[in-house]
Amino acid sequence: MKINWGTGVVIAFGLFMTFILYFVFEVQSNSKYDNDLVVEEYYKHDSHFQDEMARIQNAHDLKERPSMYYTAEGLLITFPDTFVSEKIKGNVLLYRPSNKKFDFNTSIVLGGNSLLIPQTKLIKGRWDVSMEWQYNGIKYLSKEVIYVN
Repeated sequence: MKINWGTGVVIAFGLFMTFILYFVFEVQSNSKYDNDLVVEEYYKHDSHFQDEMARIQNAHDLKERPSMYYTAEGLLITFPDTFVSEKIKGNVLLYRPSNKKFDFNTSIVLGGNSLLIPQTKLIKGRWDVSMEWQYNGIKYLSKEVIYVN
C-alpha cells in the first residue's frame, strides 16, 4: 500500500496531537508535577494591593532601614539602633518559590536589635523574604530575595 504526502501529513498531525494530549493529561493527573498557584486566594490578595504598596513606600521612606542578609548562622535581620526594639512588632514570611511545603512564618522577637533565623530552618536555594512590621503605629513591609548556599 502506497501512502501519498497528504495522508502522511494527516498521520503526522494526528500523532503530534496525540502526544500533546497525552502530555497535558499526564501533567494534570500526576501528583509529582506541582500545579499550585503562587498565591492562595489570588483575588483576595489583589484587593489589598494598594495597602501593600503604601507599607512598602513607608519602609522605603525610612532614613535608616532594616537590613537582611544571609550568614553562616542563618538569615540575620538587623534593625537600626534608632529603633526601640520593644516597640517593633510583626512577622517574617519566608517563601520558597520552588516548593510551598518549605514556606514558614516567624514572629519578630528581637535579641538586641537583630533577629536570627537559624540555618537549620533554611534549605539551599532561593528564598523570598517578606517582613511585615509595625513601629509607633506605622505599618511597614520590606521584601528581599536571598540565596542560601
